[in-house]
Amino acid sequence: MTSKVLYIYTKPTAGADVQARDSVLAIPGRGLQGDHYAQNPEGSTSPDQEVTLIEIANIEGVKQHGIDLHPSQTRRNIVTQGIALNELVDAEFLVGEVRLRGVRLCEPCAYLEGLTAKGLVKALVHKAGLRAQILNEGTITVGDEIRV
Repeated sequence: MTSKVLYIYTKPTAGADVQARDSVLAIPGRGLQGDHYAQNPEGSTSPDQEVTLIEIANIEGVKQHGIDLHPSQTRRNIVTQGIALNELVDAEFLVGEVRLRGVRLCEPCAYLEGLTAKGLVKALVHKAGLRAQILNEGTITVGDEIRV
């Protein structure tokens, strides 16, 4: 199976609803164009806030805990298929033409559980995605291949 981007989401402000995008410009030191971190004039406050990714298999896996979760409800920027994101901490990888570096796991939080369903934190612990740093400017598009 080819590893690829299934969905792209941005949030114009921290608490806003996510907006689905067909493509997005990734800007090093800032984040994804249209996302609240990239709109900060000084850029993101740390590399691990530039972009977040999550695997569709982990989103679908919460159904075994009785939780029905749409990919947008995870509030992650990029939903992937066919790649083990946990293995990319401290690794560089390509999403389309954009080089990223995995910084740390993106663990679920009480805020996310409050927006979705009770039990989500437990269901997604160590499976809620990856925080990554953008290393070069470029466009990420739904359908882009992900390569390590």
